[in-house]
Amino acid sequence: MGSRAAAERLVESGSVLVGGKARPKSYRLTEGDEVEFEPLQEPPGLEREQMELSVAYEDEHLLVVDKPAGLTVHPGAGRGTGTLVHGLLGRVAGGPEERPGIVHRLDRNTSGLMVLARTEEAYRGLEALVRSRALERSYLVLVQGHPQSRRGRIEASIGRDRTDPTRQSLDTNTPRDAVTHFELAELLPERALLSVHLETGRTHQIRVHLAAIGLPVVGDPVYGVGGLGLERQFLHAASLAFPHPVTGVRVETESPLPHDLAGALERARR
Repeated sequence: MGSRAAAERLVESGSVLVGGKARPKSYRLTEGDEVEFEPLQEPPGLEREQMELSVAYEDEHLLVVDKPAGLTVHPGAGRGTGTLVHGLLGRVAGGPEERPGIVHRLDRNTSGLMVLARTEEAYRGLEALVRSRALERSYLVLVQGHPQSRRGRIEASIGRDRTDPTRQSLDTNTPRDAVTHFELAELLPERALLSVHLETGRTHQIRVHLAAIGLPVVGDPVYGVGGLGLERQFLHAASLAFPHPVTGVRVETESPLPHDLAGALERARR
């Protein structure tokens, strides 16, 4: 039998249909409702895989990894091997067995910095930092168009889209508070490079929020626009700062743009 957490993830993924439609977790079944879903499968035991990973910071409590684009963070539906967790087994700990050390995530095609716990104590401390919004995450994002101001704040709840369970949306039955701050880093002929700071960390938050104000992310096949020869969204977690969850000393890390995004930025400047 699957765990309650696994069942919740199945519902949240839109894989449980009631009357042919995906429903929120709060939906109450009534007599005659038809429920469709694939049986839950417990993840297989994790095994470490050899993987070249760039580490921006590490001590006995935690480490900050510079995740490359194309790498999924942890095992899940349709991905049982080849994840960041598999590459770090033995170096991370705390939290659920299937995703040890993970307190926040990056989309598979988003590159940049992530902090992971190495002990249960650090895991609990990092979780507290996430809840108190003390984990300072800044991204470099290339968007189509120009913002109406040099800086701004987007406050709009996000949740599973009412009609398409694979997408996040402002049009949702399961809204969760979401706040995004942005500042103009560079104005380009047809586009703009933004420095974006997350106050909350909802799924696809930056991509959904920027699209909502008419600034779709370049290279994003779901919410944004194509262009510049990009094969993934121009979204990079460029800096990560936080008070150390055990020692209290401030940790600050930075990551330069990877080659594909740096090349696209140069093309956008022409």
